[in-house]
Amino acid sequence: MSSILSTSTQIGAYNLKNRVIMAPLTRMRANSNFAPTELNVEYYSQRATAGLIISEASQISQQGQGYPNTPGIYSKEQIEGWKKVVEAIHKEGGLVFLQLWHVGRVSHSLHQPNNNLPVAPSAIAADGAVLLPDFSTVPFEVPHELTINELKQIVEDYRRAAINAKEAGFDGIEIHAANGYLIEQFLRSGSNQRTDEYGGSIENRAKFLFEVLEAVLSVWENNKTAIRISPFNSISTTAEPDPYPLYDYVVRKLANYQLAYLHVIELRMDATTPESNNQQAISADEFVVKHFREFYKHPIIAAGGFNKEKAEFVIEKGFADAVAFGRHYISTPDLAYRLVNGFEFNPYDRRTFYGGGSKGYTDYKVYNEISR
Repeated sequence: MSSILSTSTQIGAYNLKNRVIMAPLTRMRANSNFAPTELNVEYYSQRATAGLIISEASQISQQGQGYPNTPGIYSKEQIEGWKKVVEAIHKEGGLVFLQLWHVGRVSHSLHQPNNNLPVAPSAIAADGAVLLPDFSTVPFEVPHELTINELKQIVEDYRRAAINAKEAGFDGIEIHAANGYLIEQFLRSGSNQRTDEYGGSIENRAKFLFEVLEAVLSVWENNKTAIRISPFNSISTTAEPDPYPLYDYVVRKLANYQLAYLHVIELRMDATTPESNNQQAISADEFVVKHFREFYKHPIIAAGGFNKEKAEFVIEKGFADAVAFGRHYISTPDLAYRLVNGFEFNPYDRRTFYGGGSKGYTDYKVYNEISR
């Protein structure tokens, strides 16, 4: 079965074997020291037929953590754990970028060093509830507003995490600037009400993002560095009244860096069965990547509930170079093979998404060994 998804494409320094990307997926299965284990090695190696794996978000410091048992990239044990994951992916012929993460205010003092308050651009609590280390939930706390000196330390934490990722053998870095976490908290006017050089104007609110990017680029080549954004996100944050002026500024400025790719989360589409035939007409105007492509000419990865038809559409139209899939990569390790060839997917079980062991993690069937 022919599909543009099965063709190769150049993403930064790498020629991907297909255009099916494994999206970053938080699974909360690191050990008590927040290091990857042999179970994580098995999980990632099973999915190495993706054109590119983007790892689950990994905190750059303990301060950056907001959920139970998420992996970090700031200790020797964590580096060694990730090294085994990367080696296993490479052995299977895959590529993997590490996603660097700081959750900012989307945390709780029980996750923080010395039980300090979570940190944020401004002392404004996130909406909703936080998952504690024992997986119970409580409302978000009012965070500590970062000082400029504290901000400089976080930028340094990103740089150090980038060094650690290189030591672990990753093929590249994705900076997580989406989904209501620290960088997006600075970008958004609802969560950033500072009156200094990091607040107010769009240029000021974007300052932290570009300082982080410059820190990572002091370690990694630009064609091995990427950024993920979510212009329409409203999870744990206040939606931007009009996201286009903000994200047009950010994306236009990012274009100057010639990064490996820009990872864009669309306004979520209804695509619960991406393997099925979609009879509904697809409109080019429903994709924000179409808008960004007008002035961003470097590689774009699109994400956000895509099915096969919509993925093929955005690639064929030239709006994106590849498409990331999330939930179905949880249950279907050989997703790229099945997606291209029209085979059914394994159904996923939401009850096993977060925490636990091998059930719902490494026990899903592979359709055919030819896919490996």
